Amino acid sequence: MCRSSREGNVTMGKSFRPSLLYRDGRFIAGERIFVDDVGRIAASQENVAQIDLSGKALLPGFVNAHSHSFQRLIRGRAESRAVSGRDFWSWRNTMYQAAARLSPGDLYDLARMCFLEMVRAGITTVGEFHYLHNAPDGTPYDDPNLLAHQVIAAAQSVGLRIVLLRSAYFRSGYQLAPDPGQQRFFEREDAFLANMTRLRSSYAADSVDVRFGVAPHSIRAVPLQQLREIASWARNNSLPLHMHIAEQIAENTACREEYGCTPVELLARENLLGEDFVAVHAIHLNTQEMAALADAGAFVCSCPTTERNLGDGMVPVDALMKLGVRHALGSDSQAQIDPLEDARELDYHLRLAQQVRAVLDQIDGRPIASRLFDCATIHGAQALGIDSGSLAPGEYGDMVTIDLADISVAGHDPETLLPLLVFGANRAAIRDVVVNGKLILRDGRHALEEEIVAKYQQLYRRVWGIDSVSGSAR
Repeated sequence: MCRSSREGNVTMGKSFRPSLLYRDGRFIAGERIFVDDVGRIAASQENVAQIDLSGKALLPGFVNAHSHSFQRLIRGRAESRAVSGRDFWSWRNTMYQAAARLSPGDLYDLARMCFLEMVRAGITTVGEFHYLHNAPDGTPYDDPNLLAHQVIAAAQSVGLRIVLLRSAYFRSGYQLAPDPGQQRFFEREDAFLANMTRLRSSYAADSVDVRFGVAPHSIRAVPLQQLREIASWARNNSLPLHMHIAEQIAENTACREEYGCTPVELLARENLLGEDFVAVHAIHLNTQEMAALADAGAFVCSCPTTERNLGDGMVPVDALMKLGVRHALGSDSQAQIDPLEDARELDYHLRLAQQVRAVLDQIDGRPIASRLFDCATIHGAQALGIDSGSLAPGEYGDMVTIDLADISVAGHDPETLLPLLVFGANRAAIRDVVVNGKLILRDGRHALEEEIVAKYQQLYRRVWGIDSVSGSAR
């Protein structure tokens, strides 16, 4: 693994030399990219460490703007109605079972496994929407941020940049009794902002690998008065504001019962939308709601591989993009971790619904592959408030390489490579990942992979009661 080095008083950055470099919407040959000693992309440098990436294309690293890392534990365990029922609401019971069985150490090992898989998929930054706060019985830990620290430490161990989106979760829903499955999520309304402040103060304000945002979980989980206070605090502290919005029709119905309008209508009425607001999912929207998001300059974060897994519905991406709404992508429940798959599904879902091809092509004169690639990179970075996504000078040195000899991209040229990657590349084509100028994945290998996978295997068997010899549940 190559690292920046110092020789005497001379600080060395790095020079990355790929066969093809993606920049400004196209691939160019014979170009290098420089990263200075603090991990920022520089115009050019001398006395740098040379990193040869021959046979590879170098692109901006992918940004995962919405993740619940602990849900990686239920992958494959909720794929039948006998186990998890028929819809999102019954699926949550399987998720609650997993959440209830995790110690702080378990969460660290689980998050490391999830984040390792993200790195293997070319992700360089994750927005972790974190709402596990309490002990399994609902009792707050002495340090109310203990579990947040575990997740952050997991990202640091793997080398992934994390934006910890600390979630406020105060109730089960309008006129609903507290759900026992959510007792690890609940927090006193008067404690959230103090705990958020304490968490931020635990890390350097200028940290490049740990950043923060604020995440009121949803309208059903955060009453309006508290939502106003949280949004005001977030904006006073220049932090992004993320929130689950309109994932399920039942959410809209409950919001109408409580407030007389839908979640987006409520947020617009209260002037809570803005350029720092990220509406996660935003599936069940009407024309006026989409216009409100566009007028505010808000983002939508779609999670297509999760949304199709849960049967949530399809985001009206074409209508939103025609209005200029920027789109980020997330892995959400970790049903699949593949940002290129999420990108292509934005259009594929529309093709199935409308029975035509390339629905998002040429909305504003831009080719569809470039538009979808921006969702996986620069729009995700903007949604998380980080300097990344386009390999421009001054941005973080966050990059990913694609093996140009990989079977999934064989038969390309510089003009067709981007659509080939967006619509056809598999994860095996990803060979190197660079975060803040540091190579954390080299030729498809991570230095801690064997340890991380082994510990996760042990955790998985213990949590689900699987005999390590027979492989059957005890």
